[in-house]
Amino acid sequence: MTTPAVSFEFFPPKSLQGSFRLWETVRVLEPLRPEWVSVTYGAGGTTRELTREAVATIGKEFDLRVAGHLTCVDASRAETLEVARGFRKAGVSDIVALRGDPPNGADGFRAHPEGFANSVELVGALADEGFTIRVGAYPEAHPEAVSPDADIDWLRAKFEAGASEAITQFFFDPEVFLRFRDRCAAAGITQPILPGILPIEDFPKAAKFAAACGATIPAELAQAFETAIRDDRAELLAIAQAAELCDTLVCEGCEHLHFYTLNRPDLTRDVCAALGRVARPALSQVA
Repeated sequence: MTTPAVSFEFFPPKSLQGSFRLWETVRVLEPLRPEWVSVTYGAGGTTRELTREAVATIGKEFDLRVAGHLTCVDASRAETLEVARGFRKAGVSDIVALRGDPPNGADGFRAHPEGFANSVELVGALADEGFTIRVGAYPEAHPEAVSPDADIDWLRAKFEAGASEAITQFFFDPEVFLRFRDRCAAAGITQPILPGILPIEDFPKAAKFAAACGATIPAELAQAFETAIRDDRAELLAIAQAAELCDTLVCEGCEHLHFYTLNRPDLTRDVCAALGRVARPALSQVA
């Protein structure tokens, strides 16, 4: 089996303890030599400054290519592009461009009166600025999509606006991704679509995430975790489940896997090891 390329997603810290956890996560995963890593942007742009600071620090202190997330929520076009230019000043030329979730308590996305109306507009503006742009994709369709076909049409529009790659929402059945990939190809999409992998650190929390974004948890997987939690074997099951999912995807031709780490590196590291991804000393750790 070919060893896949990998990339990792982190989220910015909101406390001193969170900072220690983020830097430890980066330190543990850096030796796996990811193609790139990214830092998320909180709902409603709530972590705008924290994201910018985390992106700049990772780019400066670690031997990693880093991408900053950027959304359209609650900001004018000028404010959004100012954040993007701040990334560039920090030496970062990669952006994960997303429409973004509405602020907590809001009943849906509403564009800022002077802001980008949607992710396609955001991608186009960032492309004009010369950034390398990645976007989101939804194997089970975005919860707000009119239909699965309309969702794929929207993804194609983001590529046409200037995106170079897409990262999918997480899923737990490989067939969900493979069918989606086939439908994208049939729709004329040729750009890379990276499967998003969520190693299950905490099954109740993962189930809550899945319900929020429309990801299906197979009944047999839920039952297996219920038994594993009772028998104190949840971690072993989590490694086996994620490794099997990844192995199937790689055997089906996926050359790059994107991991949602939740700033907890151990499961991601162990799954990568099971796939044959060998850790090597990171340049930032070499005297």
